[in-house]
Amino acid sequence: MALERPRRDSGVTYCVGVLLEDGLVVASDSRTHAGVDNFATFCKMTVFERVGDRVIVLLSSGNLAGTQAVISLLKQRGGTPDAKPNIWSVRTMFDVAGVVADAMRDIERRDGKRPDESAQIFNASFIIGGQIKGEPVRLFRTFAEGNFIEAGTDTPFFQTGETKYGKSIIDRVITPSTPLAEASKCVLLSFDATMRSNLSVGMPIDLACYERDSLRLDKRRRLEPSDGYFAHLSKEWGDGVREVFKRLPELPW
Repeated sequence: MALERPRRDSGVTYCVGVLLEDGLVVASDSRTHAGVDNFATFCKMTVFERVGDRVIVLLSSGNLAGTQAVISLLKQRGGTPDAKPNIWSVRTMFDVAGVVADAMRDIERRDGKRPDESAQIFNASFIIGGQIKGEPVRLFRTFAEGNFIEAGTDTPFFQTGETKYGKSIIDRVITPSTPLAEASKCVLLSFDATMRSNLSVGMPIDLACYERDSLRLDKRRRLEPSDGYFAHLSKEWGDGVREVFKRLPELPW
């Protein structure tokens, strides 16, 4: 009789990073599962902060064991002064993205495809945002292969995981000049739309808002399922959408 393979912790993560003229808004859900009957909560947002020097936020999606291994390797290398370039020693956010990509490749080489396992075990991607003193706020997205792309004026936000339900509101609302407060509301409504359509994405939601050139992360919040503000935001948005819908002109036949 064949042995049952252990379940792989995963989950249809939803993570968002938005690059703005005023700074950065990032958010992630915290649901992971190893099957429909085995849900758990894990924080998918990791912050590396050295006040006055750098603020770096990582949002992780994909196989939980893989993403946690990458984060652990980044922390380990960052705690060794003589180690190869690490998240604390590099001087640009581009180099930070490279350090994350290198860690992903190292973990994949260690824990990647094995003869006794099916297909791809290592499946991790990250949204990487922040600022290092002397350069602007920047936002990157890595892929499972270890390569990465950077956000810009034409593409001011990145999503990972279950992206389709929450994308439309961000497309309609967000521009590079959107204020941080407005962008934060928009991101939360994007999560609201996603959670209404996919039960594999769930609260708590970890939200952070970074103000350009502050070099410190003062605004960070975890929204639990009972959060009154989120419930009020969701209700007001739903009521508003229905009211606008009623005012739309009738279709001429």
